[in-house]
Amino acid sequence: MDRDSSNKAGKELDTEVVNARRGFLGKSAALGLAGATLGLAGCKEEGSAPKGSASASASAAAKGAGGHEIAPGQLDDYYAFTSAGHGGEARVIGLPSGRTLKRIPVFNVDCMVGWGITNESKKIMGTKADGSLEYITGDTHHVHASYKDGTYDGRFMWVNDKIHSRLARIRMDTMECDKITKLPNVMGFHGMFPDKCDPVDPKINYSTRVFCGAEFHIPLPNDGHDLNDPSKWGALFSCVNVDSMEVMWQVRVDGNMDLVATSYDGKLAASNQYNTENAHDLTGMMSSERDACVFFDVARIEALVKAGKFTTIGSSKVPVVDGRKAANPDPKTSITCYVPVGKNPHGVNASPDGKYFVCSGKLSPTATVIDLSLVHKWFAGELKTERDAVVAEPEIGLGPLHTAFDGRGNAYTSLFLDSQCVKWNVDAAIAQFKGDKNAKVIIEKMDVHYQPGHNYASMGETKEADGKYLNSGNKFSKDRFLPVGPLHPETEQLIDISGSAMKLVADHTAYSEPHDGIIVRRDVVKTRQIYNMDDFPNAVKQENAGITRQGNKVTVRMMSVAPNYSLPEIKIKKGDEVTLILTNHDKVEDLTHGCAIPTYNINFIVNPQETKSVTFKADHAGAYWIYCTHFCHALHLEMRSRLLVEA
Repeated sequence: MDRDSSNKAGKELDTEVVNARRGFLGKSAALGLAGATLGLAGCKEEGSAPKGSASASASAAAKGAGGHEIAPGQLDDYYAFTSAGHGGEARVIGLPSGRTLKRIPVFNVDCMVGWGITNESKKIMGTKADGSLEYITGDTHHVHASYKDGTYDGRFMWVNDKIHSRLARIRMDTMECDKITKLPNVMGFHGMFPDKCDPVDPKINYSTRVFCGAEFHIPLPNDGHDLNDPSKWGALFSCVNVDSMEVMWQVRVDGNMDLVATSYDGKLAASNQYNTENAHDLTGMMSSERDACVFFDVARIEALVKAGKFTTIGSSKVPVVDGRKAANPDPKTSITCYVPVGKNPHGVNASPDGKYFVCSGKLSPTATVIDLSLVHKWFAGELKTERDAVVAEPEIGLGPLHTAFDGRGNAYTSLFLDSQCVKWNVDAAIAQFKGDKNAKVIIEKMDVHYQPGHNYASMGETKEADGKYLNSGNKFSKDRFLPVGPLHPETEQLIDISGSAMKLVADHTAYSEPHDGIIVRRDVVKTRQIYNMDDFPNAVKQENAGITRQGNKVTVRMMSVAPNYSLPEIKIKKGDEVTLILTNHDKVEDLTHGCAIPTYNINFIVNPQETKSVTFKADHAGAYWIYCTHFCHALHLEMRSRLLVEA
């Protein structure tokens, strides 16, 4: 066989493999879910773009990739901030290049930067009485940023920890975590979103609260009682103060909460819900035809709290109000509104014009469009039923999950079972719902590889949605990359949505398991390159450098200036409790120093003008070279200090 014939045969085989893989994934997933839900509704295929092979998609991507390549030395147009799933961190990616710019440790231990090792990071993460970390695992799902005037302001980002129900705040100027809060009486903290302006004071046009949904029902309090009576279990919706990161209040709800969205006027927060049946097993969770999107009237909740009309749970002092349907019979005084949507919804997203929330069905082939003005009417007692707030519910595909927006009236929803992204028009969906049989709702469908979870668009969750890029985070890659053993890389596919048709720009591998993210214009993010030494109360300077002892507690205050530590030798005794404080006195951008102590499980970095510290027990004697782990100078290898532990 000649080379051309061989290449042709290879391409045909590739096409067969990919199509076979797609068919297998789609059928097996559909059958599995059908077994759990007693059947899936069908989905229309109108408006579908032709489905091509992997090679055809790659060819189309190559033709459409002009202008997307970022050459060496050029800067990306966007930052993508993504969660890392059970990796426990957040990640920073440049777009459209796909370059990994930074991994931000949050709930995980990171021995490069020293997160979970230094005293400062351990204080943020939380410790037990013996000083060890309370948790060393985390499960991040969603990253969202603070707002001003309906768009990102570059102050903070937040990321959740589903395992241990914690909310972390990340400073966007340093891209480092500075605060972690544990939510009381909550398990399975999944979705969260900051408000976009104050719900009470219209003059405050920036984020002041972060809303957090809990997915799992647990006994309240979870203290060992009622373990055999799940009918007494429940879930709480929490509100956290942006600045203090303290929990302000909680609301008990029906159902299991998933994701969270907030309105642009600041008055409403919402969470899509499954298990509105409040069941404790799969059969019970599937018994109702629909689930819900629950809306919270934030001002009414805070009025109840201010008036003292709340309870507390267990040892927590956080005010709790009852948002269950049975406790709120009158819309005019209700704090919650349960809008029926498709079964087992997964995702609720706000349109950039501020008019609508969109919930996807997951086990229904539909997306539910909810008009926020009608939700306000329901709270005012002017709407007959909660369902009357729904203005569209188009069939868009199998397994719809998350919806992004381009700012031009179009929505982009991930279709998990179809392994596609569907582009559809919101106004056309509303017209169709009103009876217009000629309304063309679905504009285009694009194959993604494979089974997408989250998708998100450039500036798509702000009023400045610019409709340039869409990222599809896919849960399976299979035959997309070189095999690396049983655990495959996952796929982030970047799609150009600036034109009339979607164009695949690139496949980016992703280490397991990325979830949601946001794409932010680079001009929004203003980072600092050098710390201010005076921001650190324990900063080491010439006047306080050295070694001090109080009994068996030794404090070592040391400075670093490339290629030297200020103390060439440190003498201590076996059994001492040692606190080492290190300040980087270099003022050159990107001149970071490391500090490692062999056999003592210590390694961390200090950036220019930064101070960090570690505390350890000198429990074994000997000579140990403290050395710089982060390349800093031509004499980097010679940058050392001797730690002498006397027996």
